[in-house]
Amino acid sequence: KAVRYANKKSSVNDDLKEMLESNKDSLKLDAMKRIIALIAKGKNASELFPAVVKNVASKNIELKKLVYVYLVRYAEEQQDLALLSISTFQRALKDPNQLIRASALRVLSSIRVPIIVPIMMLAIKEAASDMSPYVRKTSAHAIQKLYSLDPDQKEHLIEVIDKLLKDKSTLVAGSVVMAFEEVCPDRIDLIHKNYRKLCNLLVDVEEWGQVVIISMLTRYARTQFTSPWKENERHFDENSETAFYESDEKKTKNGDENKSYVMDPDHRLLLRNTKPLLQSRNTAVVVSVAQLYWHLAPKHEVGVITKSLVRLLRSHREVQYVVLQNIATMSIQRKGMFEPYMKSFYVRSTDATHIKSLKLEILTSLANEANISTILREFQTYVKSQDKQFAAGTIQAIGRCATNISEVTDTCLQGLVLLLSNRDETVVAESVVVIKKLLQTQPTQHSDIIKHMAKLFDNIAVPMARASILWLMGEYCERVPQIAPDVLRKMAKSFTSEEDIVKLQTVNLAAKLYLTNSKQTKLLTQYILNLGKYDQNYDIRDRTRFIRQLIVPNEKSGALGKYARRILLAPKPAPVLESTYKDRDRYQLGTLSHTINTKASGYLELSDWPAVAPDQSVRNVEVIEPVRINLLLPVPAHHPGPTPRVAMSSSEAESDEEKSSSQSSEESDKSSSQSEKSSSESDSEQKTKKPQKKTVKDRYHTIMKYSTCTVAVKYVGTLVRFTILVLRAVTRFCPEEVPVSLSLFSLCILTPCPLSCAALLLQVSGPAFVPEKSHDLLHRMTGKGLSAQYQFPRQPCLYQPTMVSVQISLTNTSDHPLEQIHIGDRSPTGLNMHCFNTIECLLPEASVTVSLGVDFNDSTQAANFQLCTKEDQFSVSIQPAVGELFLPVTMTEQDFHKEQGKLSYAVNSPQKYPNHYLAQSDRTLADQSRVATVANLGVVPSGQDNIHRFAGKTASSGAVVLVTVELRGESTALITINTEKSVMGPMLLRDLKRALAQA
Repeated sequence: KAVRYANKKSSVNDDLKEMLESNKDSLKLDAMKRIIALIAKGKNASELFPAVVKNVASKNIELKKLVYVYLVRYAEEQQDLALLSISTFQRALKDPNQLIRASALRVLSSIRVPIIVPIMMLAIKEAASDMSPYVRKTSAHAIQKLYSLDPDQKEHLIEVIDKLLKDKSTLVAGSVVMAFEEVCPDRIDLIHKNYRKLCNLLVDVEEWGQVVIISMLTRYARTQFTSPWKENERHFDENSETAFYESDEKKTKNGDENKSYVMDPDHRLLLRNTKPLLQSRNTAVVVSVAQLYWHLAPKHEVGVITKSLVRLLRSHREVQYVVLQNIATMSIQRKGMFEPYMKSFYVRSTDATHIKSLKLEILTSLANEANISTILREFQTYVKSQDKQFAAGTIQAIGRCATNISEVTDTCLQGLVLLLSNRDETVVAESVVVIKKLLQTQPTQHSDIIKHMAKLFDNIAVPMARASILWLMGEYCERVPQIAPDVLRKMAKSFTSEEDIVKLQTVNLAAKLYLTNSKQTKLLTQYILNLGKYDQNYDIRDRTRFIRQLIVPNEKSGALGKYARRILLAPKPAPVLESTYKDRDRYQLGTLSHTINTKASGYLELSDWPAVAPDQSVRNVEVIEPVRINLLLPVPAHHPGPTPRVAMSSSEAESDEEKSSSQSSEESDKSSSQSEKSSSESDSEQKTKKPQKKTVKDRYHTIMKYSTCTVAVKYVGTLVRFTILVLRAVTRFCPEEVPVSLSLFSLCILTPCPLSCAALLLQVSGPAFVPEKSHDLLHRMTGKGLSAQYQFPRQPCLYQPTMVSVQISLTNTSDHPLEQIHIGDRSPTGLNMHCFNTIECLLPEASVTVSLGVDFNDSTQAANFQLCTKEDQFSVSIQPAVGELFLPVTMTEQDFHKEQGKLSYAVNSPQKYPNHYLAQSDRTLADQSRVATVANLGVVPSGQDNIHRFAGKTASSGAVVLVTVELRGESTALITINTEKSVMGPMLLRDLKRALAQA
C-alpha cells in the first residue's frame, strides 16, 4: 500500500513538472493552482521547488502571484535554490503592480540567510516609502522577520518603524505597531507624536491591527497618565451612593482637602475612541477593549464592558473559555458588574466540562445574601449531573458559599451531609472533603455530623474521603471518645489493604488517641505502628518510626517526647476556601499569561500608575499650515491659451517674494525660456518622428526650484490646471534643481483623456455613511441550501481602483457541507470582475463573508454571473444603484465652485418636503444623512446654512459629480446635479428626490 501511494505521488509530481515546463501559460497556471491546493491541504510539495522557481520571472501576473505564494512557503527550506532568484525578486520590487512588489518583498524576507540581510534592509527601506499602502504594510511585516534573523539591525529598523508610525493609512497602522511591539516595545518616545493619530485611526483599522494597537496603547497609558481610581476605593462598590454623591472638597483626617481628579484629555480620547469597538464582531477586539477599560477607566465607567462580554458567551467554546476566564477575574473584585446578568452564567447541558467549571466559579463569586438562595437551588440541580467532575466542582462551590456567607453555613452543611448517602462515590468523597473543611470553622457545634460520618465510614471506598474522616476523628477525638477508638480498631483490621494516604492518616489517628486515651488504644497503637514499620512505602515506614519515637517514651527518645501533645494536638487554623482566580489579576487581562496563569514568553507587564503625570506636551504635534501654489502649466504650440505663470496665494509667500524679488524674477525668466525651448523642441521632434506611447517619465519631465517663490514645471501634453500643496518648510530649501516627488505632493499620474484632469487630482475620502442593508443574491430554496446576500461597503477596491467593492455573505442552510464554491461564467462578456478565491468547504449552518470587485463601467447595468458549487450552478446578478458607483472626494467650497463651472451637464428640480418634516435648525444633519444614504458622496463645507454641497467621482472613469441642495422656504428644496456624464444626472436626481420626499 505504501509503495502504491509513493508511485501515485511521484506520477502526480511528474505531471505537474511537465505542465510547469510547458510553453503555455494556461497549463502553468493550472499546475500552480493544483500545487497551492496541495499546500492548503497540508501536503508536502517541496519536491517541485526547482520546477516552480523557474517561473519566477514569468510575465503572467496571475502565475507570478501563485509562484510567490509557493516561494513564501518553501523559501526557508530551499534556501540555496531561492538565493539563485534574488535578482528576480529585486527587479520585482520595482514592478508597477503593487501586489507583485509586496509579494517579492514577502519572499525576500522569507529567505532566512544572513548573507542577504543588507539586501533585505535596503528593500524594506524602499518599500517603506512606496506609494502603495499595501506595500508599506508588507514592509512592516518584513521588519519582524529581519529582526529575528539579525537583531544587530535593530537601530536601522527602529528608523524605519519611526517613519512608518507617521503613516496616515489605516492599512499600515496595525502592522507597524506590531513591528514596534516585537522590535522596540520600550521605545515609548516613538509613540508620543503618533498617539492621537493612532487613537483617531483605531476605528478604521483592520480587526487584528486594532487588537495590537489597543494592547500597546494600554501599556502606554499606564506610563503617561495618573490613576483615575481613588485610593480609598480599592474595592469599589457600584451600589454605594456615598461614593457617587460625596463632595470632592470633603476634608481628610489631617485636615487637607482632597484634590479633585481631572482626567487628561488624551486619556479621555483613548477611552472615547475605543468604546465603539465594544460592538465589534471580532471577539479579540471586544476582549481587548474590555481589558483596556478594566486597567485604565475610572471605576464607575468600567460597567460599559459588561454587556459586550456577556454577548460573547453565545460564541464558540474556545471563545467562551477565554471570555469566562476574564469575567471570573473581574467578578472577584466587582460583583456588581455582572450580577444583573447572573442567568447568563447558568450551566447548560451542552456545555463542556471546563466551561461548566468556569461558570461555577463566577456564580460562586457573585453569591451574596440577596441571591444565595437562587444560586443554591441551581447548585442542587448541578449535583445530580452525570458529569462527575462537574458534580464534584459544584460541591466545592457550595463549600465556598458556606464559608463566605455565614447565614447559609448551617444550611449548606445539612445539604452536604445528605449527600453522604448518595450512591455516587465521587459525590460522597467530595462531600466529605468539603464537610471536613467546614467543620474546622465551628467544630464545637457539629459533633453530631462527625458521628454521622463515622457511621458511614464502612460504606465509603474513596481513599481521599476515608482519609478525611480519619483526620476528623483524630483532630476532634476528645469530642467523640467512644467512636474514635472503634474506628481505629476497624482500621487495624484492614490496614494492610488500604491506600497509602489512608495508612498515613491511620498512623496519625493512632498517635493522637494514644496521647488522649492510652488505656483503650495503647495495644492498638503498638499493633498499627508495627504494621507500618514494615510497610512497602518508605513514607509510611518513616512516619511510623518518627511517631514511635515521639509518643512512646524511652531512653533514646530525647527531649522531643515532652512536646508530643503540643505537636500533634496543636490547634489548626481553619482553611480559607478561595477562588483559584483570586491572584490572576497580576497579569494583564486578555493575554496568554492570564489564561495559563504563568508568565509566558514575550509578556510585557503593565507598569504602575505614575504618581505625577509626565509632560503632556510631548504628544502635541506641530500643525504646519500649507502654502497653496496654483500652477498653470506651459502649453504646447498647437494649444491656444495664456502664457505660463506661477501664482502664490499666501501672505507669508508674498512677504518672501518682496524680500527676494530680483532673484525670483531672474529664475522665473530662465525657467520660462527653458519651457519655451523645450516646447518648441518637442514640437519639432513630433513632426519628424512617429508618435509613440509615452511613459510616465516621458510625459513628466519635471524640475522644481526650491526657492521662496519660484516653481518651474515642464510638461508635454494637454493643458492641465491643478493645485499643489507644498509645506512651508519646503519653500525654505536652497534653490537646487531636483525632480518633483509625486509621493511628496500626493499627485496622481495625469494621462491625456477626454475628461477633465482635475477629476484625477481629487483626493478620495472615507465614506460619510455605510448602509447596512443587504440585498438577496441567492435564496436558500433556489440555491439548494446555499444562501447569499450582498452589500456595498463603500470602500475603495483593493484589487483595482476602477472597480466597485462588493461584500457577499454566503451561508450553508442545508444539512450537508457544500464544496468548491466559486464564480463561474459571467455576462456581459467584457465584464471586468475580480472573483473571490474558491471556498473548498462550507459546513452546515456556517457562514463566510467574501469580497468581490466589479467594474460596472459607470453603468447601472446588472453584473450577471454564475455562483457555482461542486454539483450545481446558479445564475445570479448584482444590480447597483447609481449612488454606489461613486467615490467620495474632499474639496473646499472654492474648489467646488471652480469644478462646477467646468462641468458640461447639469440637471435641477425643486422638491417639496413632507408635512411636519423638521425645523429649520435640524435640517442640515438630516439632509446630509439622506443624501449620503442614497449616494456615496463626500460632504463639502458650506458657509451658508441653507445650502448643502456634496462631491464625488465615479469609480470607473473618475468623472466628477457635484450635488447642491438649496433650501427654499420651509417646505421646498432645489436639487442641482453637475456631472461630466449626461446619463448620470437624471438617475441620481430621481433617487435623491425620492429620499428627500420621505417623511
